[in-house]
Amino acid sequence: MHIHILGICGTFMGSLAILAKQLGFEVSGSDANVYPPMSTQLEQQGIRLCEGFDPKHLRPAPDLVIIGNAMSRGNPSVEYVLDRGIRYTSGPEWLAQNVLHGRWVLGVAGTHGKTTTSAMLAWILEYAGMKPGYLIGGVTNNLPASASLGDSIFFVVEADEYDSAFFDKRSKFIHYAPRTTILNNLEFDHADIFDDLEAIKRQFHHLVRTLPGNGLILSGSGEEALEDVLARGCWTPRQSFGVDAVPADSLALLDAGGVYWNAELNREDGSRFSLSKMGVGGEPIEYVQIEWQMTGRHNVNNAVAAIAAAHHAGVQVSTAAEALNNFRGVKRRMELRGERRGIRVYDDFAHHPTAIETTLEGMAARLHSDRSGKKQRLVAVIEPASNTMRAGVHQETLVAACESADEVVWRRPANSGLDFAALEASNPVPSRSFDEVDEIVSYLAESAVEGDHIVVMSNSGFGGIHDKLLRALKR
Repeated sequence: MHIHILGICGTFMGSLAILAKQLGFEVSGSDANVYPPMSTQLEQQGIRLCEGFDPKHLRPAPDLVIIGNAMSRGNPSVEYVLDRGIRYTSGPEWLAQNVLHGRWVLGVAGTHGKTTTSAMLAWILEYAGMKPGYLIGGVTNNLPASASLGDSIFFVVEADEYDSAFFDKRSKFIHYAPRTTILNNLEFDHADIFDDLEAIKRQFHHLVRTLPGNGLILSGSGEEALEDVLARGCWTPRQSFGVDAVPADSLALLDAGGVYWNAELNREDGSRFSLSKMGVGGEPIEYVQIEWQMTGRHNVNNAVAAIAAAHHAGVQVSTAAEALNNFRGVKRRMELRGERRGIRVYDDFAHHPTAIETTLEGMAARLHSDRSGKKQRLVAVIEPASNTMRAGVHQETLVAACESADEVVWRRPANSGLDFAALEASNPVPSRSFDEVDEIVSYLAESAVEGDHIVVMSNSGFGGIHDKLLRALKR
């Protein structure tokens, strides 16, 4: 059977292609933007990639076309599929029917941290010898690919709230029916498909309505939007998790006989922390310490969620801690791309003010804890290119999100609703903006000095800025 995937280089669709290949299908795909690391991973899997959406890529006609949610009416390949009556489906629907049915699904949902938490959880299960399947929206450094069928009942899936396809506007995670569910956090995002936060809450409530009574919900503490969702109806046992303190909403859960997973930072940058599983009265049931190469309060929070989910699937807390001591992160999540003349260049996928803020805070804490005595600057290079950013929704929160940086450099995407002059004027740290990637590269090549840490943040390929910058710095 031949499956062709439209939008194959998206993080979800690329992982889906790998699963289809492992199931024995002939797999090919088309995309407008074919770039690493996903394109490299797919080529290594022997999957044929076609640049662009010319209908000729669909001749001879495949047996099934999986249409990504970035595809819309008017796309030449979509129109060809409809006109010729070629069988088609959405990615989430195909995944549910062909991979997830009958398995113990561990779903990771939330506005932030889904990819990293999914990668942690899959790695913990793998380290524990449970041979899980997984679909992660990124390429991890511990696992051979972003997806695998695995060899057990367990399957970890990044449970995205984005819509499924142009013909199915339900969130992807509605298809997955997980038994173990992480609800990490909930904020407004995806302004291109959701009118407001209430519309996203509604989708999360629909997810909660599909969860089994013999499952488990792990919800981030202090998340008002999640509390609102769960107050609308919850038929599944629930535990909470967080960092540094047990908030009032979780104290009530403990008093009712629930469980709270709490982390305490032993280092400011989060590279060492203690984890307690707490029961009635706040008494520790389990206690471990973790020292790892990850940093940032947000990553500690992700780790707590992953450990708690793995524990529900039968992994000892001590074993999960050992696994995270050996966790090496995810590509495009504070990934060091190279160093030239003592200047380090990182790649990060952050594209929402909260993600930008927590990532920069984590790096700033790491630099602050460095006792080498070397002068170090944190330079944030941000391309606000997501649909939500382009709409100008986060104009008021972007400046505060960058306060941990020593300098901020913006790329001005075409047709952006953001006022970059206002961003520069209101920023308490030096800030400037450019239209073109090459202008940014030239500026940084001249202004960067030894000890600088340049963090490039975007949800796109950013015009290959990382390699261009490293080459310029070398010269």
